[in-house]
Amino acid sequence: MVSRLNEIGLSCHKPEGAFYAFPTIKKTGLNSMEFANRLLKKEKVAVVPGTAFGRSGEGYIRISYASSMEKLKEALARIERFLRMDF
Repeated sequence: MVSRLNEIGLSCHKPEGAFYAFPTIKKTGLNSMEFANRLLKKEKVAVVPGTAFGRSGEGYIRISYASSMEKLKEALARIERFLRMDF
């Protein structure tokens, strides 16, 4: 999950013990709420805006990877398509 996020341009560090990734979306120019809303509307992929975890979460999104590999691969493909279309 983390390596694929990095490949598609969302810089992300490996989580330590959780099943969530917290990549940066700063390069898109959107705030975390705008990014999450547009991604949901355009690609039907739900993520949590980083601001849900405090002010320092701005510029990040949280993605759960507690799902099947098939669903994760599809979600990541949709995120990549979203990034290529809009940014």
